[in-house]
Amino acid sequence: MNPGDIAFPNLGIYLRNVPKSFSIFGFEIRLYGVIIAIGIIAGFLMALHIAKKTAQDPDLYWDFVLYVVPISVICARIYYVIFAWDYYRDNLLGIFNIRNGGLAIYGGVIGAFATLFVYCRIKKQNPLLLGDTAMAGLILGQAIGRWGNFTNREVFGEYYNGLFSMQLPVEAVRAQDISLNIMEHIPEGANYINVHPTFLYESVWNLLVMALILFWRRHKKFDGELCLLYFAGYGLGRFVIEGIRTDTLFVPGTAIKVSQLLSALMVLFAVATDIIVRVRQKEHPAEA
Repeated sequence: MNPGDIAFPNLGIYLRNVPKSFSIFGFEIRLYGVIIAIGIIAGFLMALHIAKKTAQDPDLYWDFVLYVVPISVICARIYYVIFAWDYYRDNLLGIFNIRNGGLAIYGGVIGAFATLFVYCRIKKQNPLLLGDTAMAGLILGQAIGRWGNFTNREVFGEYYNGLFSMQLPVEAVRAQDISLNIMEHIPEGANYINVHPTFLYESVWNLLVMALILFWRRHKKFDGELCLLYFAGYGLGRFVIEGIRTDTLFVPGTAIKVSQLLSALMVLFAVATDIIVRVRQKEHPAEA
């Protein structure tokens, strides 16, 4: 394979010279960043559309996005650096280089929800209502953003040669992402690896969760229920997918995958909270 090629041979898909970046007036622009930006814009437009349909003030969301986007990006980077500190401790300047990836979505989500509650407290708004309004947009942005990992040749899984197997040139991926299992399955004399396209799995899963959130929007019983649906849906999918990724982050000093731990906690929190609220609504229907 040529360094820029990406293939899905068992599907008969062969992409030649897929770029990681392009140049405008001599300035290199990474596709990773462009796709992340597209995801943010699409997610915001989705939230704005839902806000208008539910007779909410669109200005609340225009103001909110000015705060939540930069804070979420910063938190996503901080989260990644914290759990990849063994790499960055000797490369401090690399902390500021996000052009090659290194944004952890969970850090961004934590930053987004923290910003939401602070913003709503200042604006005297219901954070659960705004959260419900934004959830479909959030998961849409995540689904689109995963394709930035595709152009970066990252966020792939262990060796796999089934229907959706993805082939990547060895020289196009980070050496630390190639596990021993993958290396052992490199054909003799070949310069490519066969792996799970976990970025694709998560993107598709996120779209399914988004569809469920949009469907359930008209059936929700309380503010915050769509937030819980996001926690449970995304958490479940991420828990499974994280199990086959090779670039995962670990709780320091353990073999516990950080994202799997957070995913499990998200699902448990969502299910438990939903049950508690519904029980209380049945016991006190007048307060519902």
